[in-house]
Amino acid sequence: MAVEASRGVLDNAVWSALAGPHAHLAERFGRAARYPDDVYAYAALADPTDPEAWADLHTLVGPGTTVKIKPVEEAPPGWEVVGGGVGVQFVDTGMRAEPDPEAVRLGSYDVPEMLDLVARTEPGPFRKRTVEMGAYLGIRHRGRLIAMAGERLRLPGWTEISAVCTDPGHRGRGLATRLLRAVAAGIRDRGDTPFLHAAPGNATAIRLYESIGFTERLRTRTLLVRSPGTTANAGLL
Repeated sequence: MAVEASRGVLDNAVWSALAGPHAHLAERFGRAARYPDDVYAYAALADPTDPEAWADLHTLVGPGTTVKIKPVEEAPPGWEVVGGGVGVQFVDTGMRAEPDPEAVRLGSYDVPEMLDLVARTEPGPFRKRTVEMGAYLGIRHRGRLIAMAGERLRLPGWTEISAVCTDPGHRGRGLATRLLRAVAAGIRDRGDTPFLHAAPGNATAIRLYESIGFTERLRTRTLLVRSPGTTANAGLL
């Protein structure tokens, strides 16, 4: 029962992070919160079915603002849905975690290289200050960053592994697996359990995650929405 209760925070992972271990990064009003755009371009609600939480989000972001939010199935009247998608959430159920002797800690001074690697490999959202969300590890070849992975959402008892990517010229060497195991080792050392997300169409990533001990837990919907155009509309939600 305790394990299932602890997994409950994963159902609304972005909110659990912003209201918990990542509160220092949060921009928050009432029952709505978001990360700064240059950290992680997502918002969350304490309860996505609560009209008051949506009104708080409107106050937080202002009128006519586009915002990405998950998990949410639909937006209330007045909010325009302009995009969206589905993500697959995986949890660690048996991965072998271990440090890697070649993995080095990456920091703010490495961000230009990290952004370049992300631009060439497209592992998912990564911005100028995403590195502030947790520990990032990389592997270099002749001084050049060729692979990386790190921590993104951090919830009570759980930490998400993200930005897993390898330079196309160095794939097939198991670098992603090594970094996944190394990042997971750091997460477990502080008593958390790793989890991660993937796009349902990314069969290569999903095969890798399942092969090393991750199990699909749920699928979550993301909506890209535009807030009502005038402040007066917020009162109608």
